[in-house]
Amino acid sequence: MSHIPVRLAAIVLAGLVATTVAFGQTPTSPPAPKPTTTTASRATEPSTASQVEKWTTKQWNSAKTKWAKEKVKWADCKKQSADQKLTGRKNWAFLYECMT
Repeated sequence: MSHIPVRLAAIVLAGLVATTVAFGQTPTSPPAPKPTTTTASRATEPSTASQVEKWTTKQWNSAKTKWAKEKVKWADCKKQSADQKLTGRKNWAFLYECMT
């Protein structure tokens, strides 16, 4: 009979430890939704128009040659650019957006 109080104390102590551990843990929240790759790409990459502003003259001339084949659209885009008085690489970006 002398072992009963020791066993009872061990059971109570084990239950107390288990309860403390269980209540001591913080609940985990579900992971935050990941942004889609297109959204992430848009946030980190510059727009296509701003990339065009960094083109070399060779790249620009190549694009102009290709677009000039569409005579009506090319003429309209160039007229819009002239109406807005765009020059230099701002003009490049506008014409790229207009033609694509």
